[in-house]
Amino acid sequence: MSLAAMNTPVAPARLAGLRPLLSELLDLKRVRTPDHPEGLSAHGFRRAWAALAAGVDPGRVALRETALALAAVRLGGMDLEVLQRVGMSSEEATSLLRRGVEAASGSVEPRLRERLIAAVAEPPGTERTAPPVFVEKLVRQPRAGATSPHGPRILMEPLESHADHCYAVALSAVLVSPLMEAEPAMPFLAGMSHHLYNADLPDAGFAGEVLLGEHLGPLMKRLTERTLESLEAGVAARVRTAHGLLSHSSTPEARAFHAGDALDRVLEMDYHARVAGFTLGQALEDLELVHEGPHQAFEQSVVKAAGVWP
Repeated sequence: MSLAAMNTPVAPARLAGLRPLLSELLDLKRVRTPDHPEGLSAHGFRRAWAALAAGVDPGRVALRETALALAAVRLGGMDLEVLQRVGMSSEEATSLLRRGVEAASGSVEPRLRERLIAAVAEPPGTERTAPPVFVEKLVRQPRAGATSPHGPRILMEPLESHADHCYAVALSAVLVSPLMEAEPAMPFLAGMSHHLYNADLPDAGFAGEVLLGEHLGPLMKRLTERTLESLEAGVAARVRTAHGLLSHSSTPEARAFHAGDALDRVLEMDYHARVAGFTLGQALEDLELVHEGPHQAFEQSVVKAAGVWP
């Protein structure tokens, strides 16, 4: 075994237990509402950056955002604002969100799960109404898709945005952090900010990065710094500290970030593979599309009589 192999950290086997939940969280990229037509991940990205830019502690933002995302896994777009708009009291709505977190988080490390259940009831901690300007650029900037220097680009609709990706990496980093013996704040902030340069640089994927060659590193650094200049100095300093995790995997916090990044990239492709392989049988049998209820027998007979399913 080489010295490099001996020094390479090994991912904990317990990650397999989180995989189903991570896939559900990443699917929030595609859950849309009239209030948030770009999807709930883009909405969370905006909300999180509004808090971060206002100076809210990254650890607090990390826990609250992950808790809200877990609630959305079960409740979709029924967030606190919507629930209060349709007539629920603040206490009733918060209780429902807490039950959503509890229902979704069974596979989460127990201590982190307790912190997330508590965090869903926390106020946002900021009165800021708009996130920084670069956030909307990242919401509008699609990811490149699957690219290779040796073949054509593979585009899989709907294309995720860089906001989608960064938010998903940040959430995944929080959930894997206990398995890496890491605190979630810096991995979360690294996930939220690791593509700041794409606010100005369209994404050409790995193939484009290879062609950029020696220009890539300086270009990324220069554009990231340009974006950070739009933030208050203390906030920018926090982001720079978090970016220290991007270049190595030698600490628990760095491993949590890189695990989140790798899992989102691969599970995004897994989503498209699952969709491509989806069958009507899965809908009718596994998911009980014609679900249990007083009209189920009649509806099943309609489907059979129409020749849709035997």
